[in-house]
Amino acid sequence: MLTLVAGALAVIAVLSLPWWLPGRVVALRVRVFNRVNGDEGIPVPGDLVGVERFREVYSHPAAGGRSKGAALSDLFWYWLAPGPELHQEHLEAGERYDAVARATRGILSLPRTEAEELTRRCVARTLRDARGLVRLRDLMMPLWAEFSYELVFGRRCPWAARDLIIGNANDVVTALKGCGLRHMDRRDRLTAYLMDQLPRVRRPLPEGLSAREQALYLQGAFFNTAVVQLSEAMAHLLMVLAQHPDVQARALTSGPRYLDQVISETLRLYPLFGVAHRVTTGDIPLDEQTAIPAGSVLCFNYPEFHRAGFTDPGRFDPGRFDHERSHPDHASARELNHIPFGVAANRPCPAWRLAPIAMRVAAEEILRLYALDSTAAHTRSLPNRGPCLLTPRYAPRSATHRALLLFVRFRDRWEDVWRSLVQLVLGSYMVWDARRQRLCERYFAEDGQPVSH
Repeated sequence: MLTLVAGALAVIAVLSLPWWLPGRVVALRVRVFNRVNGDEGIPVPGDLVGVERFREVYSHPAAGGRSKGAALSDLFWYWLAPGPELHQEHLEAGERYDAVARATRGILSLPRTEAEELTRRCVARTLRDARGLVRLRDLMMPLWAEFSYELVFGRRCPWAARDLIIGNANDVVTALKGCGLRHMDRRDRLTAYLMDQLPRVRRPLPEGLSAREQALYLQGAFFNTAVVQLSEAMAHLLMVLAQHPDVQARALTSGPRYLDQVISETLRLYPLFGVAHRVTTGDIPLDEQTAIPAGSVLCFNYPEFHRAGFTDPGRFDPGRFDHERSHPDHASARELNHIPFGVAANRPCPAWRLAPIAMRVAAEEILRLYALDSTAAHTRSLPNRGPCLLTPRYAPRSATHRALLLFVRFRDRWEDVWRSLVQLVLGSYMVWDARRQRLCERYFAEDGQPVSH
């Protein structure tokens, strides 16, 4: 009898794994991360700086340090290698940053109509054969690889180059999620390709950089950040549409204004940045007695800020951004609790204008072609890459449609079990390895000379 009871309890424990194990593993990962990285960082919002002063402190001129002096920078430099010292997000203020920012603005300065047409071309080339069960982030990678290539080079992306870009971007984002280790050979192959292609770049590159540095700049800004962030953003947007049929139906017929509201609410609920750290270059006074001292590491929590002040903040509601209709959250949305592209006073994302245009056109084209359904979990970090069922828009639903969605839900639950364990092991190793290599600390200690990765 005891053997039967023990066996039954073991079966129950195993079958219940998807409901309790991943959450506990995530909590353990957080503890490991905190143990390895120490107590560095002042959380914002937090006890010292509340939600009401989030934007004020973020916008302060002394909150402008990017990498130097923060142990956390070693981890981000590790994930973004090669060339994190050339990455626009992590460059300190100065002539080099000014040259890089000027070049980025030039490459991104595409008229709206050209940006829309470029997006349509890339959708047509990369999604024409898509259907069935897909991973949305994987589906979006070729689209934004081609989009970024044409932005930089002004010509259609060759297949071989697209494979290099996707391999690089996939490797970066997989490491960032803790779902795989870095494979620097994949990244270095793209660097070598970009060095050969520098004469073909359509706009001036940053002055004062060597050829390798120019290639690393392009790789970091356009073939790491742009491809990864646009693919993630579109995966979130399409997951939202797949899991809210009413929103999907209205987006198909209501025009661009409604789809812009859907994009805004998607980026509120699923911001691409989790925590952005900044290093203070001077004191930031909070009141007559209190100041944040120079050299402090401020950790700006985007998800927490985006939830503050909103009614039922975990609910997806594009109406929050329909300012022509009465909604209790309109005031809070106007009062700066929504900064998906950062703040104007502290280096906002340089694609703040172009990205929403391209995302809207891509969504319009995809909705015209497909109906989307998903029963998978949708979280901000999106480690499952967005499982989704694509059906040609006006094709009849097959008898297996509902069964496929049940399969997606079941598979996603069980994948989350092993994925959480993989993230614990590989994520912990990479955090340790990043602290061991100290890429950022060594770079500044060696007077700004590049170090191996």
